[in-house]
Amino acid sequence: MTSFKYRVRSADGSVQAGLVEAETRDEAASALQERGYDILLLEKASAFSISAGGGFTFLNRITARDLVVVARTLSVMVSASVPLVDAIRNIARQTDNPRLRDLLAQVAGDVESGGKLSDALERYGKEFGEFFINMIRSGETSGQLAEVLEYLADQLEKDYDLNAKIKGAMIYPTFILGGLIVVAFIMMAFVIPKLTVILEEANVALPLSTRILIVVANVFKNYWWLFPILLLVVGFGFRAWISTPGGRYLWDRFKMRIPIFGKLFQRIYVVRFARSLATLNKGGVDLVSALEIVSGVMGNAAWKHLVFATIQEVNDGNSIVTAMLREKYVPPMMIQMLGVGEDTGRIQEVLGRLSSFFSREIDNLVANMVSLIEPAVMILLGVGVGIMVSAILLPLYNLSSAA
Repeated sequence: MTSFKYRVRSADGSVQAGLVEAETRDEAASALQERGYDILLLEKASAFSISAGGGFTFLNRITARDLVVVARTLSVMVSASVPLVDAIRNIARQTDNPRLRDLLAQVAGDVESGGKLSDALERYGKEFGEFFINMIRSGETSGQLAEVLEYLADQLEKDYDLNAKIKGAMIYPTFILGGLIVVAFIMMAFVIPKLTVILEEANVALPLSTRILIVVANVFKNYWWLFPILLLVVGFGFRAWISTPGGRYLWDRFKMRIPIFGKLFQRIYVVRFARSLATLNKGGVDLVSALEIVSGVMGNAAWKHLVFATIQEVNDGNSIVTAMLREKYVPPMMIQMLGVGEDTGRIQEVLGRLSSFFSREIDNLVANMVSLIEPAVMILLGVGVGIMVSAILLPLYNLSSAA
């Protein structure tokens, strides 16, 4: 999609300006004309162009907090029987983000023209995200848009709170690590080389830690320019790798095996699976169709692949847990409860219990993780500082003793 900057005159004679997303300029013009606008200006917007609300477009990105506000407000308005188009336009008028205001105005126009909300949002998939769009689609399919919007708002708020807690817990350790890196740079660049000359001239036996430190200092002194280049190559290479289907699949599987964080990721995806499938099942959507929608909600390539495998097993007449039995990242409790729910015909109740149980586990894991991050980092820093100090002080002490 390409962004086009426009200025139009509406049916009541007022002049409006904003951005429209389309593949070509002709498609953008057609989209504006369908809304009854008389086009005054339509041109391709640059990355640094001025947006309708003022400010630079690249600075007005849509944040997680923006999506939380949109989902929560839309949930309240739809539950109060406010027409969908009016609800979207009210949210657009209230938002302070010019980029989000433009997108919501265009979404409202698409919905007013007879399109589905999920289809209108999908045109801006990069901004709203796969999870947001597919949850809306599941609500439209099940006929429970208000309930799905409430769940979506709750889930986005939990994700936002989780990220905020982790970021908050990492502020102090990050500050300490930054200070340590600065100190290490100064020592490697200025202190260690001078000590090396003194110790070599003294011809004393050096501890292993000191010899390693000297080698590292020499490498850093002669090849320091390689480190930023290496970081850039690794960073861009990693992003290119995870942008491929195979790379994304392997990375998403690996995330669920990381110590401490892996369990958290596992439970987040279990809750997404259980809540989404329960909502669709409650709305009367058949199991296969519901699983197809859930596959787009997961936000994890490994789980998406597992859901597709589950669909194949269900189509072949097998149990819903057949494919899950082959994957170690699926909690055994989930497999057992789903099997019981399927046998007793109470799968919707089981899914609800699963989502509640693992939601509480997520809260407990986050609380424990936040409380453990700071002392763990401090212990690690203490060990690192101790090794560095001993590597410097020991040979100096030996030298003074020999003298």
